[in-house]
Amino acid sequence: MTLFQEPRFWVTLSFVLFFVIFGPKIWRVLVKALDARADGIRANLDEATRLRREAEQMLEDATREREQAKIDAQKTIAASEAEAEALKENAAREAEEMTRLHEKLAQERIEAAEQAALREIREQAMDVALQASREVVTRKLADDEQLADLLIEQSLKALPRALREEAA
Repeated sequence: MTLFQEPRFWVTLSFVLFFVIFGPKIWRVLVKALDARADGIRANLDEATRLRREAEQMLEDATREREQAKIDAQKTIAASEAEAEALKENAAREAEEMTRLHEKLAQERIEAAEQAALREIREQAMDVALQASREVVTRKLADDEQLADLLIEQSLKALPRALREEAA
């Protein structure tokens, strides 16, 4: 048998010719697809980094605001207590009945100021917890691309239903 009668020769020749003719085109398509995927991943990482920086900044701002609210609350409480004491001393000079009335008013103001301060502190604590949760989620999404892709896919699937519900 000659080389030209051998089926393996023709299969090998066909294989080589196929890759010589179509190889560069296939390679360009593969490289372009891989480059597009890399660009998408790079863009997602950049976005995640930007979101993380924003979350960190928001957390710092919330912490600063919470500390300022604490200071303001302490000043308000101190001022209220000082005012109550002054009212108490002034009322002590007056009749016993007037003294009780002034003490009651001062005590109510202090309690209202304390309640307002506690409400402010609770709100700030909730904001800090929310920011921390965002940071954790952002970090998790940045660390686990599959989770990020899954969440994006689920969000995109739920988007039409949410838009219908919002429009209704």
